[in-house]
Amino acid sequence: MVTATLGQVHERIVFNRRVSVLGEALGALVEPGGDILDVGTGDGQIAKLIAAQAPDTSVRGIDIMARPTSHIPVDIFDGDIIPHPDKSFDVVSFVDVLHHTDDPRILLKEAARVARKAVILKDHFSQNAVDHMTLRFMDWVGNAPHGVVLPYNYGSRADWENWYAEAGLGIETLSTDVPLYPAPFSLLFGRGLHFVARLTPPA
Repeated sequence: MVTATLGQVHERIVFNRRVSVLGEALGALVEPGGDILDVGTGDGQIAKLIAAQAPDTSVRGIDIMARPTSHIPVDIFDGDIIPHPDKSFDVVSFVDVLHHTDDPRILLKEAARVARKAVILKDHFSQNAVDHMTLRFMDWVGNAPHGVVLPYNYGSRADWENWYAEAGLGIETLSTDVPLYPAPFSLLFGRGLHFVARLTPPA
C-alpha cells in the first residue's frame, strides 16, 4: 500500500519531467543521422525522445523483459551480452540502467564493443552513506511498484572513472546539471547525485 502510494506521488511529480529532461539532455549528445541501441530500454519512451532530438536518427532497444507496450522496437537479451556484432551501432545508450546490474563493468565493456562513435548514459554518483541512502529511497519509490530488480549498486565518481578505463572508454563530456526535480525537492534529490555523460569507445 505504502509503495503504491509513493509510486503514484513519484509518477505525478517526477515522471513526466524526468522523461522530458533526460530526452533533451541525452539527445543533445547524439549527432543526427545515426542509429542508437538503448540497453535496458523499458518502454522505450526516453529512447524515442533521445532519437527525436537528432533528425534522421533511428533507435531500437534491448531489455531482459518485454513491457506490454513499447514506444520503440525491443529485443530480449540475457542482461550481459549485447546480441549485436562489434561496431554495429553509432551510439549505445543506458538510462538509469547500470546501477541495476550486479557489475556495471560487464555492460560497459559490451557497449564499448558495439558502439562505433559513442556510449551515452545517465546514472548516479554516490560519494557517501547519505548519498547511498537517498538513492536507495529514490530507486525504491520509482521502481519497486514495477517489479524492477533493485541491487542498489551505485558507484562513486572514482568508481565510474575506473569502470570506464577498464572498458577502454574515454570521457568526452560529463555533467551533473540534470534538473530532474523541481524545488524544493532538488535540494535533497538533486545535489550532484545524477550525471549524464558521453564516452568515446576504443577505435
